[in-house]
Amino acid sequence: MRRRRLAPLVAVSLTAALAPALAASPATAAPAAAPSAGTPSAVSPPAAKSALDRYAKQKPDWKRCEADSPAAYQCATVKVPLDYRKPGGKRIDLAISRIRTAEPGKRRGILLSNPGGPGGEGLWMPMMMKEELPASVLKSYDLVGFDPRGVGRSSPVSCNLTPEQENWLRPYRAETYAKDVAWARTVADKCRKKMGDRLPHITTRNTARDLDLVRAILGEKKISYFGYSYGTYLGAVYAQLFPSRADRFVLDSAVDPQRAWRGMIQWWAEGAEPAFDRWTEWAAARSKTYGLGDTPKKVDRTFWNLVAQADEDPIEVDGQPTTGDEIRDGMRALAFTPKYASEAVVELKKAAAGKPASAKKPARITEGGGTGAPEWAGKALAAETPADNGTASFWAVVCGDNSAAWSRDPETYRRDAIEDKGRYPLYGDFASSIKPCAFWWKSAEPVTVVKNKVGSLVVQNEWDSQTPLPSGQALHAQLKGSKMVTVLGGEGHGVYPSGNACADGAVNRYLATGKLPAKDVTCRATAESNARARQNQKPDVLPGSPVPERAPNRF
Repeated sequence: MRRRRLAPLVAVSLTAALAPALAASPATAAPAAAPSAGTPSAVSPPAAKSALDRYAKQKPDWKRCEADSPAAYQCATVKVPLDYRKPGGKRIDLAISRIRTAEPGKRRGILLSNPGGPGGEGLWMPMMMKEELPASVLKSYDLVGFDPRGVGRSSPVSCNLTPEQENWLRPYRAETYAKDVAWARTVADKCRKKMGDRLPHITTRNTARDLDLVRAILGEKKISYFGYSYGTYLGAVYAQLFPSRADRFVLDSAVDPQRAWRGMIQWWAEGAEPAFDRWTEWAAARSKTYGLGDTPKKVDRTFWNLVAQADEDPIEVDGQPTTGDEIRDGMRALAFTPKYASEAVVELKKAAAGKPASAKKPARITEGGGTGAPEWAGKALAAETPADNGTASFWAVVCGDNSAAWSRDPETYRRDAIEDKGRYPLYGDFASSIKPCAFWWKSAEPVTVVKNKVGSLVVQNEWDSQTPLPSGQALHAQLKGSKMVTVLGGEGHGVYPSGNACADGAVNRYLATGKLPAKDVTCRATAESNARARQNQKPDVLPGSPVPERAPNRF
């Protein structure tokens, strides 16, 4: 199977969180009464509990997911409240999938999974997990996937955005900034006009509540969980809201909850600088092969001279003019893999000199690349899922989880973009310039503070372009009961599975036995494990996206 992973807080009493766990029978908890500004009064806890009990008694109608998918891969649709403060109100669909264990007598429970996003479809995850997990783990679990609320087959949202409006990682230029502000305002306005009644409820906290309702519908006391990138944040929020219901949690390529979400986007710029420096050292040590300079300083100069040349007169790559901003944009993720970065810059240098160049290698800078999702993943969705669903659901979460992280003053973003372009020249302005969240509505709930002792395993590559190592270390620190597996020299976004016996073994043992390592584990990457991990680094395309060529970066 070919697959793609995305390429994802003060302690406050849970004013609208689900109440403590109920008995093991199919049931879930209700949010406490806490009306937020601009919303009707919330129902009382007893009424909410009664309404959610009715949801928990649903019996999924399991059917084969696709005509040409394996019979064991089953899908169903259940109903969940749009607003957990008003569970008797509007309902939305939640699409779930499963592959049951082949050894029911050894079954421990369910293993839910999420590929990242926000906005990533996850119905296909059981197929991927079945392929990758060893028999020692598979016998213990029914594998359960889902499309998060607002995504794919789960009542998909849309803002009617054009492809150009979906293009959101924009460099700062004084002469274009007014247009960028107008773009950000237009996206927020279109989302509000199209789905303003629904988007405020497309949040990580509500998705965590959906997971707990799935737990109840399936009659489980607890869930085990495997989350990648944004999925690590979803898992951490679930563990915070429902600590007694979290069993074995693996969080791969982790989001720092304290930086959700503007700060996580800014991590892309901060993390790129040490990766870029590492690349200049690597290329300089191989100057006879690549000819980019025999010192890091000379390699650095070669790259920035190309950027300056392209700013003056775009370099033609495969018939397409490529600007300096586009080179910086592409190099941001590419720098984390020095060999690929070197090959691409060599060909870009040839193109800049008017010489024949390999189109494929510089295209790694200008377009990104990689393999796709499973051939059948999401193919039935093209007609029914809005083309901008991934982007609309992304903004719903990124803006709605924590509106306090986003200034309402466009000048703040201008200043930050200018300052961060100086501090992080490769990508600082892309990360810090204005986004639609500047014009979004206020979050319906406080941001979730992650600080608990739930046992979990945090897994992280040292050189990860989407969730840099310090991000994983931060989540590990906030999950006091966690242990961390760090792959030194590891490249790529998404560690498991990479064929690294140390890292894969730690994950497999934990899922099979429930025993965390006695202390944090340090592994060392191999050429083979890095090659496989890089196959997992596909930040530019969402699984099953009907138009993946224009899907923007994700966690």
